[in-house]
Amino acid sequence: MAFSIRDPETATFGAGCFWGVEEAFRNVPGVLSTEVGYAGGTVPRPGYEAVCTGTTGHAEAVRLLYDPDEVSYDDLLAVFWSIHDPTQKDRQGPDTGSNYRSVIFYHTAEQKRQAIASRDNLAALGKFSRPIVTDIVPATVFWRAEEYHQHYLEKQGRTCH
Repeated sequence: MAFSIRDPETATFGAGCFWGVEEAFRNVPGVLSTEVGYAGGTVPRPGYEAVCTGTTGHAEAVRLLYDPDEVSYDDLLAVFWSIHDPTQKDRQGPDTGSNYRSVIFYHTAEQKRQAIASRDNLAALGKFSRPIVTDIVPATVFWRAEEYHQHYLEKQGRTCH
């Protein structure tokens, strides 16, 4: 195994229920760790029940550490776009509410630039019949979700694939 000479970097994405999103990223070579939680809201230390009411402003999100020598941010964006429908406003599949919104929380100006370029390129390809509604916003406080949510599908012996 090769060792990176750069420090790990952080990326945070919301694409519906965080269980499947976490699993998708956890299986990407170069992703060092994942954790699910709540991002983008206004209430400190929100719990799952509060976030599900839609009143806290949080999205279910996955924060990951990755080795930029093994996987690029553009590669992570490609995974993000492939695992959900970015044209659905405040929902993914049967899950509805602003907590299930499609959102990229950028940590650096370069991540913002790459996220916008990626979204615009995807839109220009015409893959979707509706506009992409994914929010691209600065990362703020990430509140780690309750322990039973961490690696939930793995703990249940289930996968999304």
